Amino acid sequence: CLSDWSSDVCSSDLEFSTKRYAVLFAPGTYTGVEAEVGYYESVAGLGETPSAVHISNGYLTSNQTDSNGNITTNFWRSLENMQITAPSGTTLQWGVAQGADYRRMYVNGANGLELTNTNCGEASGGFMSDSQITGKVNSCSQQQWFTRNSSIGSWGGNLWNFVFSGVIGAPTPNYPTNSYTVLADTPVSREKPYLYMDSSNNYWVFSPSKKTNWAGTDWSNGGLGSGTSLAISTFLIATPSTSLATINSWLATSGKNLILTPGIYKYSGAINVTKANTVVLGLGFADLVPQTGTAAMTVADVDGVQLAGFLIDAGPVNSPVLLQVGVKNGSRVSHESNPTSISDVNFRIGGATAGTCTVATEIDSDNVIIDNMWSWRADHGTDASWTGNVAMNGLVVNGDNVTALGLAVEHYEAEQVLWNGNGGETIFYQSEMPYDVPSQAAWMDGSVDGYASYNVAPTVTTHKAYGLGVYSYFSQGVAIVANSGISAPAGVSGVTFTDAVT
Repeated sequence: CLSDWSSDVCSSDLEFSTKRYAVLFAPGTYTGVEAEVGYYESVAGLGETPSAVHISNGYLTSNQTDSNGNITTNFWRSLENMQITAPSGTTLQWGVAQGADYRRMYVNGANGLELTNTNCGEASGGFMSDSQITGKVNSCSQQQWFTRNSSIGSWGGNLWNFVFSGVIGAPTPNYPTNSYTVLADTPVSREKPYLYMDSSNNYWVFSPSKKTNWAGTDWSNGGLGSGTSLAISTFLIATPSTSLATINSWLATSGKNLILTPGIYKYSGAINVTKANTVVLGLGFADLVPQTGTAAMTVADVDGVQLAGFLIDAGPVNSPVLLQVGVKNGSRVSHESNPTSISDVNFRIGGATAGTCTVATEIDSDNVIIDNMWSWRADHGTDASWTGNVAMNGLVVNGDNVTALGLAVEHYEAEQVLWNGNGGETIFYQSEMPYDVPSQAAWMDGSVDGYASYNVAPTVTTHKAYGLGVYSYFSQGVAIVANSGISAPAGVSGVTFTDAVT
């Protein structure tokens, strides 16, 4: 930790800190900045293009290690919308695990980017999107990684599962020899909304448009990219002291949006998004924690909602669901032309605070895009035990034509993912089964030993998935069998899996 503003966010003992940070750089050139990006810290440039904020002859990095020299717990941090030119001979490092994002970045230099630390410590990430790396990206000891809609000079290193979708300069796939899964373009995507300043120092939020069959960055032709600028006056800028009634009253009017500034929001009720095209943007890993068994947030079955950049923790009273998109068992309509997107929204059950839920996310709308989600039932920290932080499913998809771009779901006590809708597509999946299964009898799917992680329902006729990694580690010293890592209807030609590892 090399500067005052990051000096208290880098220690590994702050993994479950209650502090939250957003560090925003106004347009300009900053020479010699050297700093670690730590827990619950989002660092972003406020320019209209990444090069409008230039860290010159310096770096912003994530490379801290735990007591074992690994970086498998470098969670909940982000770096967005700036250019970095490292000192001569220096390789930038972005060694992270889940719950982190690297978006709209321009790394300019022959030495490129290394996805670990100096000692090549074990890492378990990660996600990159809408970024240009002019040099080489070296994954080193990363176990898995998803790169989407970017441009890279070259790529080196492989271990378990590396997926490239719409990446110019992606390596040649030779799965499983080099563990690379490569899609020439991304079938449907929508970049994350972001805050920026114009030339008169006025603040705006840019709402990107949906893209289909896209490769490369959204800003390669200069400017903001494709989408709409929303005046800051349309946003309620909330703090944890803002009442739930105030937020919901604001969101009940069309054209009104919400910024959640850094902090922890504890409400006896849900934030309800009811109008089409609403943007909810979190800064500094703003954290929603329901207190009375409700959802943290609900979204109506409407067009074009964008949720981005916040955490949801389960609270002390069991919530049947933490994020509800659409109406359970309700009628649905197509949102193909203007889908809802969920970008960098992460979930925790236990770990930071005592909490339980039945389902973390349930999607009952069509055409939703999930864009980098980590849904985690904690395997360490507060209340992390089989009967403590109880939670059944990380993601249940009932809507049709839902797309997941970068999905990590871990340690839930039944299916990690249960996919009931048709036309679904997942590009990159990372999952660990629960560590803490106490006995085989406690973990049975009917007469089947254990629950498969990724479950496509027997009624589904069309589904695609690319680049899946499912891992088991049963830590209680008793014999546990998982019958399979992936479960899908047999003999259905419309259900396909490409490149999977267990």
